Amino acid sequence: MSDMPPGLDLFHAGHRTRLKWHRLRLSLDAPLFSAETMALGFVLGASMELDLRVRGDGGFVVLHDADLSGETSGQGLVCESSGEAIRSLRMRAGGTAPILGEDLASLLTKAHPEALLQFDMKDRLTTIGARGLDHLAEHFSKAGGSIIVSGRDLDLIVAIKNRLPEIPRGIDPTDKLVDILATGDIAAVEAELTADLQGPTEPEMIYLSWPLILNAHEAGLDLIGLCHDAGRTVDAWTYNLKRRHAGFSDTEWQQFSTLMALKPDQITTDEAPATERAWMARITPGR
Repeated sequence: MSDMPPGLDLFHAGHRTRLKWHRLRLSLDAPLFSAETMALGFVLGASMELDLRVRGDGGFVVLHDADLSGETSGQGLVCESSGEAIRSLRMRAGGTAPILGEDLASLLTKAHPEALLQFDMKDRLTTIGARGLDHLAEHFSKAGGSIIVSGRDLDLIVAIKNRLPEIPRGIDPTDKLVDILATGDIAAVEAELTADLQGPTEPEMIYLSWPLILNAHEAGLDLIGLCHDAGRTVDAWTYNLKRRHAGFSDTEWQQFSTLMALKPDQITTDEAPATERAWMARITPGR
């Protein structure tokens, strides 16, 4: 990878758009949630995302699925398993041990000042409970701007705000906005997003799917601009090249260049180095 771009950010019209490493990987054929990739991102100052599941002892582990069998050599529900038991398992992809919340807290102390790690919480507040909130407070209260916490359960995000007000938060209203946009009621889309921006979660970042952003733009509504006007940042997810070695097709380039012109603050991708390389090839032909 030494001859490849690191996949950190893109620049357009004076605006910086970070490339966020989705599920801690740099290509679609790489293992999910790689500790090695996370360590690299901490050195380079990358924006990265990982999924968190609560354990039976109130701590957390970097996994997407609710059942251990989906991603590890173990069996049973993550929320019923101890950290000690999970640490003895191996990830099905890559063969490494799962990353525990305690490991994350230790690694964050050595991170580059620009490194940003998104904790995408996969459990609801009712599952995480007081012990989970206690764990977050104990291990991440001093993480400051190094992490941002997101999740679909808005009650959880509000609870984290109340317990850890210094940790930035993000929300993802994509699904409901897609449903509203499908009715053709653009004013209702704008009203719903505005309500979220002013809601009790007090989010710093809004996660929106890139097709939603483009479809709303085509209908005459700039969702990113709406968020920026409210002082919020936007992550456009999840853009992956169909053929990473070939770069952008003409259709992909039309989509991606339109997206970049709308000035997202981040683009989530599983192919960050390839996306940066494809971008540079298009804006500097012959390079």
